[in-house]
Amino acid sequence: MPFRTALSGLNAASADLRVTGNNVANAGTVGFKESRAEFADVFALSFGGISQTAVGTGTRLAAVTQQFSQGNIDFTGNNLDLALNGQGFFILDDGGSRVYSRAGAFQADRDGFVVNAQGQRLLAFGVNDLGERAGDPRPLQLSTEAADPRATNGIIAQLNLSADAPVISGDFAINDPSTYNHSTSLTVYDSLGTARSATLYFQNDEDEEGWRVFATIEGYDSGGDPVIPLTAAGAPLTFDATGRLSDLDDGRLRFDAEPIDFTFPNGANFGPDGDNGIDFDLTGITQFGGAFNVNRLNQDGFATGRLDSINIDPTGVVSAQFTNGQSRELGKIALANFSNPQGLAQLGDNGWAESFASGEPQTGEGGEGSLGLIQSGGLETSNVDIAQQLVNLITAQRNFQANAQVITTADTVTQTIINIR
Repeated sequence: MPFRTALSGLNAASADLRVTGNNVANAGTVGFKESRAEFADVFALSFGGISQTAVGTGTRLAAVTQQFSQGNIDFTGNNLDLALNGQGFFILDDGGSRVYSRAGAFQADRDGFVVNAQGQRLLAFGVNDLGERAGDPRPLQLSTEAADPRATNGIIAQLNLSADAPVISGDFAINDPSTYNHSTSLTVYDSLGTARSATLYFQNDEDEEGWRVFATIEGYDSGGDPVIPLTAAGAPLTFDATGRLSDLDDGRLRFDAEPIDFTFPNGANFGPDGDNGIDFDLTGITQFGGAFNVNRLNQDGFATGRLDSINIDPTGVVSAQFTNGQSRELGKIALANFSNPQGLAQLGDNGWAESFASGEPQTGEGGEGSLGLIQSGGLETSNVDIAQQLVNLITAQRNFQANAQVITTADTVTQTIINIR
């Protein structure tokens, strides 16, 4: 009997060493969760029931439980490296089966799907126009399409026309700087995303006793005249004693009336839905003393754009940033949690599968309920404490030696009994 009892102790110590050795081996594995060997004593009941003088028959490995404490987060600078700060698991698609993982080292494959080193695809919810999740989780695919351009629809000009500017007599001529007082330029975009230079000219007209405004747009020519008058004849911009505009129809001037046709030879035009119009918001123009000064000159169009970067916020919203300054939401990363994470079945490769013991997954987004937040550009390291594991190794080694000594002692006793004459 001592041999069997000591042998159970040796087996238990060996199991403890294997569990500790596995923890040490994975101290550098991203998303790894350490395990703990748990033991129970073995007690043989007599046929008649419990005996107060009965002696136990050793020990056994009762369970190897995983410890899901938070690991440290190492920052990598790669936006597709994800770490979970809190509870939860990433949901991965492995050929139709769902795998759950804390390892967030992801990359984009040739089809644009976000995958890990095993080729398992990261799942994400769709998003609606309000940024809210919609539909069931599906593999997250990064958009490789170019962002559509948007034609300029409006220009906002906030500037100061010098109250001391000299008046000019005679007609405006684009090639004669003496026929206008000030000019400023900006870039506008047609419906094909072509960048075109637009220039505004301001003339303090002596005859009309006010400021006339003209514009030119690169590539536009109406009947051989590239100049677009923004103020109608007999209706210049005038200012009151405070330097503010005194008369402006609805606060805007629009130059899309006939005979102006903003259609270029290649079919490009301006305005929403190709209505060929550009609204000029001139309500911010002033006439103060001092020099001509541009405070704001903006337009709302942009060129076509290529995918430049991917940003992921703490709740898991994945946004594609394009070279034209625009962004597009591609999805919201799906997370899952379980009533009993320790009941998850280990699959290897930093993955777990749902089991009866774990309960069904509760899916959601980062920061929802018990789910943690997502840290983009970082990886969760193993939660193995090397110092503690080294102490465990020493303890397991001592236990092994002690049980081996029990066998040696029992062998000596047996030999003594055999040698009795």
